[in-house]
Amino acid sequence: MSGSLLEAGAVIGCPHGGRVAPATPPPDGVRIGGVAVVTSDHPYVVTGCPHTVDGVSSPCTTARWDAADTGITVDGAPVLLDTSAAQCFSAALVPQGPPVVQAAQRKVSVR
Repeated sequence: MSGSLLEAGAVIGCPHGGRVAPATPPPDGVRIGGVAVVTSDHPYVVTGCPHTVDGVSSPCTTARWDAADTGITVDGAPVLLDTSAAQCFSAALVPQGPPVVQAAQRKVSVR
């Protein structure tokens, strides 16, 4: 699998225009451009999603990644790539479509 490593500052949106971001800051360690790399262990939250179903608000609230085994891990967890499979979910855990990675850095540094 190829792609760019995702880091905590990557610009990611839900399919409806909400902002997807790590729920908690990732630990220090592997960094891209000075920002920590994220793994499949990091929970993500969605804010500002305007999605409605039949006039009823049903915003995306979380996003989950299914990181394939790329052979690259941080603290034993697979790193996320901008091409990793993912899904956004409503508060009722209804799948609402994949998140969209709009920008990811390409430099990697280890500290």
